[in-house]
Amino acid sequence: GAEAPKLITKDMLKIMKRGSVIVDVAIDQGGCVETSKPTTHSDPTYIVDDIVHYCVANMPGGVPRTSTLALNKATLPFLVKLANKGLKEALTEDKNFLAGLNVYKGQITYKAVADVFGYEYIDPLSAL
Repeated sequence: GAEAPKLITKDMLKIMKRGSVIVDVAIDQGGCVETSKPTTHSDPTYIVDDIVHYCVANMPGGVPRTSTLALNKATLPFLVKLANKGLKEALTEDKNFLAGLNVYKGQITYKAVADVFGYEYIDPLSAL
């Protein structure tokens, strides 16, 4: 939900080797490189200060089958836990699971989402 922090500044590009490549995987959240701007699969790169930038929004879209299989493998354990424990128990016993809760019964339980959209934030444990 929140914009990605800028971890690489324009000045840092000057200390990189000419022809280096930056792949900004946070571009869907605004990018983590000060010089990043969204590109497309059909025109994926541009150069700033002799540094190649690859900032394709929705990078997994370029490999849909592979990315779907990878996403399923990564998320299936969470779905199984949710199915076996139930919503409240899964959320209350696992702080990482709880940290992924964005909305509960109409209340925004993820601060970054509340801030971006101008909604009131409520602590997820309080919402349960």
